[in-house]
Amino acid sequence: MKVAIFPGSFDPLTLGHLDLIKRGSQLFDQLAVAVMTNTAKTPLFTVEERVTQIKEAVQQLPNVSVITTEGLTVDLMNKIGADYLLRGLRNTADFQYERDIAAMNLHLDNQVETMFMMADPKYQHLSSSLLKEVANYGGDIDDYLPGSISKQLAEKLRGK
Repeated sequence: MKVAIFPGSFDPLTLGHLDLIKRGSQLFDQLAVAVMTNTAKTPLFTVEERVTQIKEAVQQLPNVSVITTEGLTVDLMNKIGADYLLRGLRNTADFQYERDIAAMNLHLDNQVETMFMMADPKYQHLSSSLLKEVANYGGDIDDYLPGSISKQLAEKLRGK
């Protein structure tokens, strides 16, 4: 059985993320979307809110689960029996960043296989940070967020 995780902070989940999840669900028997803590970022949404957002967005994908943990990705992989780590690439900067992480993960556990998937060209310019910035100034980002996340983001930003 091919089990993979797709880790990220997903603050918030974008249609770019969702596209990778859908495509990844076709490659693996089980795909766990892992909501992780990135110590270099200050999240807008709580972990629980992000998990709920993702669960709503992937409810039609029976082989996709949503989990969360703190700590090393390789430890989570060993805990759930995953051998594959799915990562999305938008550009060369992502590649350089992800290459270094893949090398460290392989150092930590020589069984980890990182699979890179190119982002759909219509989403290659997106990041959660960019969308939060545009939304903060009232820009329309509905075309880039699944479900009610755009509304939730606007409410969160108004409450800041």
